[in-house]
Amino acid sequence: MPLPTVTERNFEQEVLLSEEPVLVEFGAEWCGPCKTMAPELQALADELKGKAKIVMVDIDRSPMIGRQLGVQSVPTFVVFHQGRPVGGKVGAVPRRELREMLDPFLPRAEGALKPEELAQLLKAGRVVPVDTREAPVFARAHLPGAVSMPAAEIETRLAELHMLAATPVIYCRSGDQTKELAAKLAEQGVPVAFLEGGVLGWEAAGFTLQRPD
Repeated sequence: MPLPTVTERNFEQEVLLSEEPVLVEFGAEWCGPCKTMAPELQALADELKGKAKIVMVDIDRSPMIGRQLGVQSVPTFVVFHQGRPVGGKVGAVPRRELREMLDPFLPRAEGALKPEELAQLLKAGRVVPVDTREAPVFARAHLPGAVSMPAAEIETRLAELHMLAATPVIYCRSGDQTKELAAKLAEQGVPVAFLEGGVLGWEAAGFTLQRPD
């Protein structure tokens, strides 16, 4: 299914007035790299359905929009948020980079903390990381100052979780398991923060793990 094409007639309605962030690809039918990018953009659109919109503007059919935004070559990608352009890249851009352009404007799960946010809170002594992986995995390497509380045990150890010296932040290997666990606990009236991306995200952001000597 091709991406929706926006024209000068509906650009304001579809892009500027959109409640969701919008990634606009300025392209053209004769543009080879645009054709190469099409499956990547479609995959990203499917991944972010309900969170962000991805649309295309054909600069030959809607030249005014391109001129107003100073588009000089195709493809050019521009992110719009609350009616304003907030970022852009020119040329065939990997899907990961397009996702990173949209990330700051996507709705976040309740209680989600980015690695940089957790690092600041840790430095200030305001949180205790809680490692929900199996105990042997925790023993090999974990976030600085973390305590071990495997996911299977958390619901029976809630009192212990909230008696820690600071606010608990749960984490797992990739962040998916603790995202689900946090949502489940929130439904039970026990909101708890979690680390987006888990251990993998923490290391990818350039932070180190604590490893026993």
